[in-house]
Amino acid sequence: MKLQKNAQSYLLIILGATLWGIISIFVKGLYNLGFNALEVVFIRVFSASLILIVYIIFTNKDLLKINFKDIFYFIGTGVFSIVFFNWCYFTAMNLIPLSVASILLYTAPAFVTILSAIVFKERITKRKVLSLLLTFIGCIFVTGYFPNTGGKITLLGLLVGIGSGFGYALYSIFGKAAMKKYDSITITVYSFIVASISLIPLINLKNMVSLFDNVQAYGYAIALGLFPTVLAFISYTKGLENIESSKASIIATIEPVVASIIGMVVFKQVLSFYQILGILIVIMAIFIVSEKNKNHKKKARHRALKTNV
Repeated sequence: MKLQKNAQSYLLIILGATLWGIISIFVKGLYNLGFNALEVVFIRVFSASLILIVYIIFTNKDLLKINFKDIFYFIGTGVFSIVFFNWCYFTAMNLIPLSVASILLYTAPAFVTILSAIVFKERITKRKVLSLLLTFIGCIFVTGYFPNTGGKITLLGLLVGIGSGFGYALYSIFGKAAMKKYDSITITVYSFIVASISLIPLINLKNMVSLFDNVQAYGYAIALGLFPTVLAFISYTKGLENIESSKASIIATIEPVVASIIGMVVFKQVLSFYQILGILIVIMAIFIVSEKNKNHKKKARHRALKTNV
């Protein structure tokens, strides 16, 4: 039964990361309508908040109940993670080459592994280290930066780029801690509510509202809030229930793989040999970090059978 739950958790993490990977479809649509980066982030978390609140009201209002003393969990997931990593990532994209910004974002699994060892006492195994190295190398290939080494990299760009990876990692840490007390839907909805409130002073609401002058804008906004946000975060948060945060973050690096495939299929971008190689390396890293768990369970079952004989 526990093995089945672990398998479901792996699938939920992969589903969440896959949904994150299709985000470019909706983001590019909103950019083409005149919205800027921070406005798109606000639309994402605000629309997700509305969708989840309506869903909870009609299904289980108890999911909206929290102890106010626990608000720090949602400040962690909403402000320190969602808002902070988006701000760092978008800032990095303006200061350093996009490919480098993407690579620095995917330092997140390394941060999660270190923080999980400190906070949750998760072991840093050889398999995890190998998977981290393969993941990072794979992401370098997938983003298309290798073998290109051109482009100016500033110190500020490097720092905010690393900050995006750190902020991205914090969702796994705060989310895992909150799972001890709250349902994944509760964590997700309050993360988005807190993120929405914190973004209000940073955007021009009047300008943003004026851009919602056609049905297409509403369609992109709803789709952005639902698929790569609500469903993605619920799937990922739910998946954290039965597997380690460090493993989840490594598995979630399938996101840039999906993003590359979307770029090829939807936006007619051509994948290079190195990008295809990167996709295979990331998949290999995910297989390595998940395979240990399967082998461990098989050995545990074998020991249990021997004990019962």
